[in-house]
Amino acid sequence: MLEIYNETIRDLANSRTYSHDAGKQHVVKHDANGNTSVSDLTIVEVTSWEEVSSLLEQAAQSRTVGKTAMNEQSSRSHCVFTLRIAGVNENTEQHVHGVLNLVDLAGSERLSRSGAMGERLKETQAINKSLSSLGDVILAIGNKEQHIPYRNSKLTYLLQPCLGGDSKTLMFVNISPDPKSFGETLCSLRFAAKVNACEIGVPRRQTNSRFSDAHGRLSSC
Repeated sequence: MLEIYNETIRDLANSRTYSHDAGKQHVVKHDANGNTSVSDLTIVEVTSWEEVSSLLEQAAQSRTVGKTAMNEQSSRSHCVFTLRIAGVNENTEQHVHGVLNLVDLAGSERLSRSGAMGERLKETQAINKSLSSLGDVILAIGNKEQHIPYRNSKLTYLLQPCLGGDSKTLMFVNISPDPKSFGETLCSLRFAAKVNACEIGVPRRQTNSRFSDAHGRLSSC
């Protein structure tokens, strides 16, 4: 459970250390099996939806927000909640496992409307740059280019396994009914159309038989 603020990863699961987390370097790592991890990130074991909901609420309260001319509670970071799920077929003893990433992207901003200055301006530039990088990755995947620029931002590098290979991705786009936000709405719809036209691969089940790994910890990205 983390946020990406000004291209820096912050741990949202450990409220006791969050205020001192700015100096800690959390590194994204991908292994040869496609598993993704973030160094020194708090991992919490959950067994019910109520526990998951509680963590999501904690993340929402810890996430960085700030006031702009357009929004008094503007999200100043991207939030990523990763849930690793494991199940067992009691008849065959087959283990099924997978990863669900819930990602809340900060919205792009027009400086002429948000009036961002100082720290808010720096945040806006980081948000817009990472969203642009996400658009570049999606465009490269859609065009089936040989090189996909995942490393251009922390967001795209973290979500690399979710944007290719055997994953499935679903995006919801929020738009404003305010006529004054027509420009932002049109930009969001164009981005959504680009995403909708992109094919990222064919998903497959992640399984282990009881003979290969009946007792090991199961995780996959």
